[in-house]
Amino acid sequence: MAGKHIFVLCTLLVFISIQRTVSVNEEELHAGYWNNKGKQALHTALNIQPNLHQAKNTILFLGDGMGVTTVTAARILKGQMAGQSGEETSLVMDTFPHLALSKTYNVDQQMPDSAGTATAYLCGVKANYGTLGVTAATPRYNCSASYGNEVKSVLYRAKHAGKSVGIVTTTRVQHASPGATYAHTANRGWYADSDLSSEAVANGCRDIAYQLVHNVEINVILGGGRQYMIPKTMQDPEYSNAKGDRNDGQNLIVEWLKNKKRAKYVWNKKQFDDVNPRNTDFLMGLFEPKDCRYEMERNPLSDPSLTEMTEKAIKILSKNPKGYFLFVEDKGRIDHGHHAGRAKRSLTEAIEFDRAIGRAAELTNELDTLTIVTADHSHVFTFGGHSARGNSVLGVSRSSAEDRKRFTLAGYANGPGHQFINGTRPDVNETISMGDEYQQQATVPLDSETHSIEDVAIYAKGPMSHLFHGVQEQNYIAHVMAYAACLPPYEDCKLDLPNHAGSFYPSLLLLLIGLFFSSVSTS
Repeated sequence: MAGKHIFVLCTLLVFISIQRTVSVNEEELHAGYWNNKGKQALHTALNIQPNLHQAKNTILFLGDGMGVTTVTAARILKGQMAGQSGEETSLVMDTFPHLALSKTYNVDQQMPDSAGTATAYLCGVKANYGTLGVTAATPRYNCSASYGNEVKSVLYRAKHAGKSVGIVTTTRVQHASPGATYAHTANRGWYADSDLSSEAVANGCRDIAYQLVHNVEINVILGGGRQYMIPKTMQDPEYSNAKGDRNDGQNLIVEWLKNKKRAKYVWNKKQFDDVNPRNTDFLMGLFEPKDCRYEMERNPLSDPSLTEMTEKAIKILSKNPKGYFLFVEDKGRIDHGHHAGRAKRSLTEAIEFDRAIGRAAELTNELDTLTIVTADHSHVFTFGGHSARGNSVLGVSRSSAEDRKRFTLAGYANGPGHQFINGTRPDVNETISMGDEYQQQATVPLDSETHSIEDVAIYAKGPMSHLFHGVQEQNYIAHVMAYAACLPPYEDCKLDLPNHAGSFYPSLLLLLIGLFFSSVSTS
């Protein structure tokens, strides 16, 4: 009899839990609702026409470590933060009409890193793990082998075609992903000259910060990385206990400003806000000594958001009648949050990343601007388990595991969240798992969670975006960007620029349509 009562009690608790989390729209109970949604989607698909024009502008959004699982979890969390169930929510990138998968391996390694992958999607050539802007004939750490094996990025080619160019990142601007736009190095870790190996010094290789200033003239540079630009004797302007990293005594910020008209350097939010894009052609903003802060920790009074930096960059670059190339990355903090096993940080970064994509859509015209969203690699991040509709992304399963303990829906195959003491793991509840510093449960103990080997998605809209289809090698991305913009080696692409009619912005219209249907489905 007691067993029967326990069963009834457990059933009641599960029912209560389901009632607390489920948020089902009455319309979803009927076939007509889903048939109408299917018809709407089919109508949209039938009316997609390829844009065969030349891309005047190109924007590449790179979510570092943003695998498909991260996109799914961020989508649901975005909806839940807005008071919805979450599953039916749409990210801005979800509204892009063209989609493909990218194979992310490096030439010498199955599990990729951000340097070898950046060389692929920015330069069009797959490379070795840990190397930037050089072919796979360059082993990592071998400076002398890099000579003659340099490859040029699409940003470099765009600049030499007369376009304005920019990089925006939430990490240091010398980091692997933005570094591939301008640098050629056998080791992604050679940020300043003090980081160079003795072999690199002996063979005349330059550090990445030096190359940022000297390899190609970049109009907009926004992110972190102050310490690699200034000498060791120089005090950081923001932190009393921080100084520069350079042994050569150079102040590369001053060097970058030389011989430039209408150029500005800023390091805080007020200075950034005071920059008027209409009378600024060059802007360098370095807001932290190393990487920018997580969005969860960012002080909006001292540091700009990724969305704000993206907006400022577009407004400066778009003054060029020949167009522009812009690289926007949320490295940080998506990738770093996963490495630390802290899913909440990664997912909130991904939501801010999507907000930046939405702002770019409002500021650009899909007729002449190719916009691509992708990732360099994924992570061993998982999201699943027994959960009712509307269950918190950062919550726990509605049922217990075989050890009679709850488990987090978000987890990792490896990482610092591994907690087994005397053969048992701790129990967890939603109050604990939703904490800002909580490390999701991991299967294998590692001090840092690893990248994944799986494919990542490519979302695209605008001129020639239909070329993104199927499963492609990652270096294909750079070739589509170069072809769409008629850049080397596709100068003879014979694509015409579109004729604009007024100030109509189809990107904004598509975004509003997507948000409308999303709101209809939740009302």
